[in-house]
Amino acid sequence: MLLSLEFIVLMLFFLLFIYLNLLNYENYFSMMFLTFSVCEGALGLSILVSMIRTHGNDYFQSFSIM
Repeated sequence: MLLSLEFIVLMLFFLLFIYLNLLNYENYFSMMFLTFSVCEGALGLSILVSMIRTHGNDYFQSFSIM
């Protein structure tokens, strides 16, 4: 599930990059988007690691405890 979210963020980045290049805007916003998506990925990975450490698995049924 975490990998599919990262793929969606990557596709959004590519679409945003193409859109901004077609309209001749600066790419500053796309760099900010990429920075926030890296932070989101690191946060998701840290939540996954902490869940595995506390509960011993990463099954989908254990998401109800959050």
